[in-house]
Amino acid sequence: MAFLPKSYVFLGILRKGKEMKYIVILGDGMADTPVEALGGKTPLEVAKKPVMDKLASMGEMGMVKTVPDGTSPGSDVANLSVLGYNPLEVYTGRSPLEAVSIGVALSDTDVTYRVNTVTLSDEEAYEDKTMVDYSSDEITSAEGAQLMQAMNEAFANERIHFYAGTSYRNLMVEHKGKTGCTLTPPHDISSRVIGAHLPKGADYLLDMMKKSYDILKNHPVNLDRVKRGLHPANSIWFWGEGTKPGVTNFKEKYGVDGAMISAVDLLKGIGYSAGMEVIEVEGATGNVDTNFEGKAKAVCDALLGGKNFAYLHVEAADECGHRGEMDNKVLSIEKLDAALGSIIECMEKAGESYSILLMPDHPTPLATRTHASDAVPYVIYRSDAPKEKGNLRYTEKDAQSTGIYEPVGYKLMDKFLN
Repeated sequence: MAFLPKSYVFLGILRKGKEMKYIVILGDGMADTPVEALGGKTPLEVAKKPVMDKLASMGEMGMVKTVPDGTSPGSDVANLSVLGYNPLEVYTGRSPLEAVSIGVALSDTDVTYRVNTVTLSDEEAYEDKTMVDYSSDEITSAEGAQLMQAMNEAFANERIHFYAGTSYRNLMVEHKGKTGCTLTPPHDISSRVIGAHLPKGADYLLDMMKKSYDILKNHPVNLDRVKRGLHPANSIWFWGEGTKPGVTNFKEKYGVDGAMISAVDLLKGIGYSAGMEVIEVEGATGNVDTNFEGKAKAVCDALLGGKNFAYLHVEAADECGHRGEMDNKVLSIEKLDAALGSIIECMEKAGESYSILLMPDHPTPLATRTHASDAVPYVIYRSDAPKEKGNLRYTEKDAQSTGIYEPVGYKLMDKFLN
């Protein structure tokens, strides 16, 4: 990888007349807290990531709070902040953004819900069951579609309809629905009894969840999964309630023509809502086995093909955090570092001026296995203005040591683009 060659300063001078290419590298949930099993270090401190560390030593590094006080630390709120949208003004819920990605047209009176296919334990009373797996072993999209068909056969009517999404991430739309019920993300209650976390203020949702268990536990898809030693997707779980998105056009807002590269419907939905080109990458899974190099190539192809802004979202570290997979979280950071190196090499070979914003959206600590609202480390690096900072590495501790702090997350995009 030809990163920052000796002739780099001269390249910067030659490029001044060229259009800047802006690249966001978003490692979902890769920030963490010290882990005892890692010698009291975080995954970012342990991971071998020479490219990220080089950017940290030659750019601006600090901390930014992406989750406004009073909001839940979801990837929806946090990624809207990173993209420069004030969540307090535009956020209407997670599932409507996923609906946009799936291609579901929403009316102003529709209410949407994320529908996870989850694995629950087999206690007789539904309330006594435990959340074994919020993703039912990363069920395939094809299997999930069959289960959503079963839900439509059981529950669909003129008011309610289910839509298949990606893997365990599905959708329900309720026409002329009402908001205001209390719902819990299933990844927040892994290995916990579900009774205290069931829907409140929406008895019909709870009724469908209970009935879904009786329908799905003996569904052919799940009988086959059990034979293969996989978790059955034996219940649906509602969360992420919302209404039609309020995201405005990104190009009109910032004057750059953008592309979104992600494996998950949430980010695709944000991209579509913002008027970006959403690029599908073969083999993109949203986990540590995702096609990292394919995503890196998609960034390069977009930028060299006329776009001047690319948002690369990689879900892997977040999923590993939720599942408590320490080694895989470290590995996902290292794989993202290699992909970042490929992007930089591509930009250098093409003689492009580029600016990189490297950051997570929120922490997903291995200790808690859920999202946190804490500030996250960021780096802004410009190829035409490198600044030698010494031995700083891209870690939570080193980012805090700079004393640079942005308390309003959505303002960081202005700094990045200007």
